[in-house]
Amino acid sequence: MARSVDAIQRDIERTRNQLAKTLDELSVRAAPKNFANDAKAQALGTVKDPKVQMIAGGVALGIVTLTALLISSKRKEKKQIKEIQRLLAATR
Repeated sequence: MARSVDAIQRDIERTRNQLAKTLDELSVRAAPKNFANDAKAQALGTVKDPKVQMIAGGVALGIVTLTALLISSKRKEKKQIKEIQRLLAATR
């Protein structure tokens, strides 16, 4: 049974409306502002995860410890250099 011209036109119009709706939804999703908001929300969700907080805390503690050790080492090295300079000056 062949479809009538009116039925075909209704199908075309329905399909056209669905396509327009889909394109509108895609344009909203693809908007840079929405991408930024989604990324921000995802990042905040990740940061609030207790596992991530523990790892970040451990990394921060490690960095602070290494920095303190480096500063201490440099101070000790400077003291040793000054002592060597003092001894060299005393022997002249």
